Amino acid sequence: MNPYKILIIDDNQSVLRALKLVLNGVFRTVVTVPDPKLIPALLQAGDVDVVLLDMNFDKVGSSNVLPSSKLDGEEGLFWLNRINEMPNPPAVVLITAFGDIDLAVRSVQQGAEDFITKPWNNEVLVEKLERAIEQHRAKQQTAQLVAEAATLHDRLAADQQLSLEELEKKHILKVIEQENGNLVNAAEHLGISRQTLYNKLKKFGTLV
Repeated sequence: MNPYKILIIDDNQSVLRALKLVLNGVFRTVVTVPDPKLIPALLQAGDVDVVLLDMNFDKVGSSNVLPSSKLDGEEGLFWLNRINEMPNPPAVVLITAFGDIDLAVRSVQQGAEDFITKPWNNEVLVEKLERAIEQHRAKQQTAQLVAEAATLHDRLAADQQLSLEELEKKHILKVIEQENGNLVNAAEHLGISRQTLYNKLKKFGTLV
């Protein structure tokens, strides 16, 4: 048994029972619900590893977020996008009774890890779910590494800028010292106006 928690959303109770029977011995925790409106609350704790989401919901019990409950997969895509908008979203695998390749491509483009059709093969289903979790975690780790690299780059750039300012400060103070504190002569030596020199000293917090 793997250590993962799966959330299954399907408005067909028979499908929910069948999926729970198949996945109970595979996943540590299996939660099944018929109504997609429960998704935000169920994901709030951040302990769900993968969501198996139906793409079509009957009008009765449907989310009523969309203008209709046509069996075109739009509601599944709607909830897929809602899930992906959440902080640290879980992996999502979409399931539908209609084997639509275009819909599969759209779902992956919009953030789903995979797509499976009803009726499903149990071994293929489990394999896809576990692979989806691994792929999703790999993507999250990559995104985190990219973010950390960007932060490090910004810090290095800031440190470099600080170093350049320190070098400029040291050079200006050295010239002023050579000119015995005469700002007019120091400014002329530096090739800048006296006001510019004054502004730089003020910025450095060092007024002579």
